[in-house]
Amino acid sequence: MGEINLICDTLIHDCSVLADGLKIKDHMSVAVKDGRIMDILPQEAAHKYQAREIIQEQDKLWLPGLVDSHMHTGQQLLKGLVLDELPMIWTRIMLPFESAMTAEKMRLSAQVAALEMIASGTTGFVDAGGYFMEEAGRVYLQSGLRGALSHSTMDQGNFPAFIKESTEEALAKTDALYDEFHNQSNLKVFYSLRALMNCSEKLITNAAARARERKTYLQAHMNEYAGEVNYTLERYQLRPFAYLEKLGALGENFLAAHCLMLSAKERALLAARKVKVAHCPFSNCGKGVPDTPALLEAGIHVALGSDGAAHGGLSLWNEMKIFRSVMNAFWGTRLAEPAVMPAENILRMAFGGGRLLQEGASNAGGLTIGAPADMIALDWSGIHLRSSLNRLNSLLECAGGGDVCDSMVAGKFLLRRREFLTLDKEEVCYELKRYLAKEQGR
Repeated sequence: MGEINLICDTLIHDCSVLADGLKIKDHMSVAVKDGRIMDILPQEAAHKYQAREIIQEQDKLWLPGLVDSHMHTGQQLLKGLVLDELPMIWTRIMLPFESAMTAEKMRLSAQVAALEMIASGTTGFVDAGGYFMEEAGRVYLQSGLRGALSHSTMDQGNFPAFIKESTEEALAKTDALYDEFHNQSNLKVFYSLRALMNCSEKLITNAAARARERKTYLQAHMNEYAGEVNYTLERYQLRPFAYLEKLGALGENFLAAHCLMLSAKERALLAARKVKVAHCPFSNCGKGVPDTPALLEAGIHVALGSDGAAHGGLSLWNEMKIFRSVMNAFWGTRLAEPAVMPAENILRMAFGGGRLLQEGASNAGGLTIGAPADMIALDWSGIHLRSSLNRLNSLLECAGGGDVCDSMVAGKFLLRRREFLTLDKEEVCYELKRYLAKEQGR
């Protein structure tokens, strides 16, 4: 009897892959079926598969899609207006901008953000919270990206009327977002706390309870500024994470953004409660340097984010390079340790946010059989990549968004040979040009 052929949806044939364990293997094939990676095998063994679509991929390196674990869709149109500004940009620049948000501006922001992420190899994202997020959700559904949405949740502070909400109103906004979008296609909804100083104890405890009941994440900006730490110290005589622990808000479903100013006791608390952390290197380096080596040594899951386009764009390739430089300049020089944050660790952080968004197996350590087929391909024929004798290191040192030629989420192509397949780039650019002309004319 002849060999029985297996059926798959897509067979990516004769390519290089960044496989589980962050090992690059050449002359491989990847079989995709029902949105997941069915098999990764040597190309000479791929004949056992029958595929609806066969793609020949010489000079392509397939790897997990990058995951932006902390971004702000609603700040996309603030690009270029934050750099070199004096401190407290959130209250002086970002808050007024968000207070003037409209459904149309959020829709355009999401369209531009989705295109930028797809083009640079980001397949997943966690939005930290904004307004008119239902508009963003509809755009992201169309885009095919995997992601998490949140409402900007606050109930105390001197805010403009547009964003001033009671505890009940703030929770209801996320409840409605959850009911409409959670587990719709590739989207989830997380509960959020914008900043502890702007959230009452009632809001914190109720948001944490909602997240647990609905089996989703609770996320918050944490320990980013000294003022945030001093707030809980002065009011409760507790550091921020100890305060949340007292309220019963911490757990393995808690995602803490930034975490620049952590005490040793807080690090131990994060490890004990299995809290996840997201660093945003470009945004963070103007405020402080996280003790990431200590976090990793404690077994804490650390991911990378961009903090939104207002902080230098959405390219995680840039964030990885900046992170490596900051870690070496701050921690490496103190220890005379050039590999204080090796390329392997940083790549795992860029892939690792997928654990926040994917069910079951993930691609955090390289393409993994059984994980969602959230993958990108880099064109390795460019001279800046072709000359490498250590391609894993060159992914960090030399690769960039311009090298991404294909992007796939749940087995569906979003970008093919650098052409967008789910969103109309020309239409979005036309609307963006109109918006910019109007703003510059004011």
